[in-house]
Amino acid sequence: MRETVNESPVPFRGGGFRPIPVRGAGLGLFVLLILLIEWGTRAGWISKLTLPRPSDVAATLAQLYKTGLLWEHMVPSLTRLAVGSALGITAGIGIGVLIGLFSLIRAGLIPLVAALFPIPKIALLPLFVIWFGIDEGSKYALIAFGTFTPTVVSTYGAVDNVDRTLIRMGQSFGLKWWSIVRKIVLPGALPGILSGLRISLSIGIILLVAAEMLGAQHGIGAYILEAGSLYDLERLFAGVVILSALGVLTSTLIGLAEKRLLVWRN
Repeated sequence: MRETVNESPVPFRGGGFRPIPVRGAGLGLFVLLILLIEWGTRAGWISKLTLPRPSDVAATLAQLYKTGLLWEHMVPSLTRLAVGSALGITAGIGIGVLIGLFSLIRAGLIPLVAALFPIPKIALLPLFVIWFGIDEGSKYALIAFGTFTPTVVSTYGAVDNVDRTLIRMGQSFGLKWWSIVRKIVLPGALPGILSGLRISLSIGIILLVAAEMLGAQHGIGAYILEAGSLYDLERLFAGVVILSALGVLTSTLIGLAEKRLLVWRN
């Protein structure tokens, strides 16, 4: 008599280690943290001299919006971040691709990039002020230089990590050098380049605040410096919240770019 075997469906595992989005998890954790801080400050477990109440910070942000001071500080900061990051990231991607493609350029520039990368960029701010003046030029230069070096490193690393089997396959089919670069190397390096942009833009935001704390009347950094000098924790944390929101916004934009440009990876 033949024994019957209960067949159960095998789950699909073709996705590999592809992350599965969990909606609401990050927002829920953030809300829980805010509620704990609010409860701690109201119950007396957390001193108001250490952390302000989140409700007071929210009221300060609402007041900034109503009076128009929010945009008075946001517009200069966004302009400086956009211009400086665009200069640094564009140059960084271009030079990083050249380093990844040409051995002579790699041999000449990698030691220079390795020497520039560990330099604390904030320490160079006085030098940029001497070179470009205390106005916008020094701020653009600091942000551009700060985003340039990590972009170069991530870009040529991404080019190096492109699967050489695909390149050899393209050569075996008779593709020209430029076609291989355009159809194989650049698309294969794009995930690493976009991941590197997250780090570069985060560094750009940090340098933005540092630059605005020196010789700027308007900007998030100047606003935080003024609040700190007055020991106004509500205003200080309101500035920190704005910077955090700016970081989340840039990360979200890069995530949208990844979904649009890396459809082939799914």
